[in-house]
Amino acid sequence: MPVFLVIIIFSLVTYVYFKIKYFQSKSVAEKKWLSAKSSIALGLFVSFFGLNRMFISQTPLTITIGIIFIIIGGLSIYTGVKAYRFYLPHVLKEREQL
Repeated sequence: MPVFLVIIIFSLVTYVYFKIKYFQSKSVAEKKWLSAKSSIALGLFVSFFGLNRMFISQTPLTITIGIIFIIIGGLSIYTGVKAYRFYLPHVLKEREQL
């Protein structure tokens, strides 16, 4: 489906963008915050890839693999959001000190 393809490409580009920003950052808290954001983008990529795979071919094997991808991506999104919320105040505090 073209909509899933656009979301897959966008999330992959977003993941690469945050990883580049991660390596350019000097601050410890900001690195962890950017890592959490890239984890969310990677989780979206994996989830939508699995969802797209389920719509393309509907054999029992591809549905099972798609469900596994959706679960793994969902867990990555969940842990990324938790880490993002945890490190956001630390990043804001570091930016105030500069």
